[in-house]
Amino acid sequence: MREYTMKNEADTAEFGKELADELKAGDVLGLIGDLGTGKTTLTKYIAEGLGITETITSPTFTIVNEYYSGRLPLFHFDAYRLESEGDAFEIGMEEYFDREGVCVIEWADMIAEILPEDAKLIIMEYGKAEGERIYRCTF
Repeated sequence: MREYTMKNEADTAEFGKELADELKAGDVLGLIGDLGTGKTTLTKYIAEGLGITETITSPTFTIVNEYYSGRLPLFHFDAYRLESEGDAFEIGMEEYFDREGVCVIEWADMIAEILPEDAKLIIMEYGKAEGERIYRCTF
């Protein structure tokens, strides 16, 4: 597992944009971390790196937000309010995995059983210093 330390939001921006350069159609990226560890902020910078021009907002109540203005579509999920993997099936989440875009799933640990085997995961934790975050990546 590769580990990265984000000392501030500028580090997160650089990481997210560089990650976006590596993403391809069909990639599923799961973000795992406590409230406030920066899942939506990282998604915002991934979107920016994909060339998406829309404002990125948390899909907490809508479950998924779709963005099409970049080099690839971005399907941004928040699984926090899903009570089970069955809820993910009901909203058709797995169908998004086969679309020609990138899926970013906040709270991916809540639906781990339906994630594709090749899903990329980032475990996000608070660092020791104020504002610092640690990202542990499975890819």
